[in-house]
Amino acid sequence: MADLQEIKDKYTGLIAGAEDLAALDKVRVAALGKKGEVSLQMRTLGQMRPEEKKVMGPALNGLKNELATLIEARKAELEREALEHALKTETLDMTLPVRVETGTLHPVMQVFEEIAVIFADQGYKVAEGPDIEDDFHNFTALNFPPGHPARDMHDTFFLKADETRGEEGAKRPTGKHKAEKMVLRTHTSPVQIRTMMSEKPPIRIIAPGRTYRCDSDQTHTPMFHQVEGLVIDKTTTMAHLKGSLMDF
Repeated sequence: MADLQEIKDKYTGLIAGAEDLAALDKVRVAALGKKGEVSLQMRTLGQMRPEEKKVMGPALNGLKNELATLIEARKAELEREALEHALKTETLDMTLPVRVETGTLHPVMQVFEEIAVIFADQGYKVAEGPDIEDDFHNFTALNFPPGHPARDMHDTFFLKADETRGEEGAKRPTGKHKAEKMVLRTHTSPVQIRTMMSEKPPIRIIAPGRTYRCDSDQTHTPMFHQVEGLVIDKTTTMAHLKGSLMDF
């Protein structure tokens, strides 16, 4: 049995003299590793007489714990020294330009813009209307008479009068349409009606926008998007329609 005090003094000096974490880890392996000096001494306990084992067992455990404590303390000290060195030697250049992450358009809006550019080259302009429409512009003017299936509650979002307050473009109808119900538009076709009522031919527009219906399936959600076009001119023929579609 080796002198435990000699082992303690030996590794205490090696631990204190370790200049970096790699050197310290080598000391740990040499002392406490599977084949380390203290570990080998622990294996000899089985060969000792009971009275010797009672003395050497606690002594070896105490040495093992003491060396482990010294190693952890030295490790913390070396890590602190490494951090202090890094803080002194590493600097951050605050004059470097900052990379600004810019936002992007929603994919739907990107598609709308691409469509608008294509049709603009053909002479179309973009027309828009309110998402909240009155019964006349959404149904009656488009030949959806009372009793038409499209007017059913399961197909259309009907709104109460107070639900339209504060909505942009959602003024209650006046004049002969003031008693009509308000709905979330079921198509962008009301834009055609509003354009024809406010402008004279020739008319050449596309009407992109949000639309709303009380259904949800593989092709629709309660809110989806449409783009439709309208051309009114005395000289317009089916050839113009075909040309627009082919160009698109």
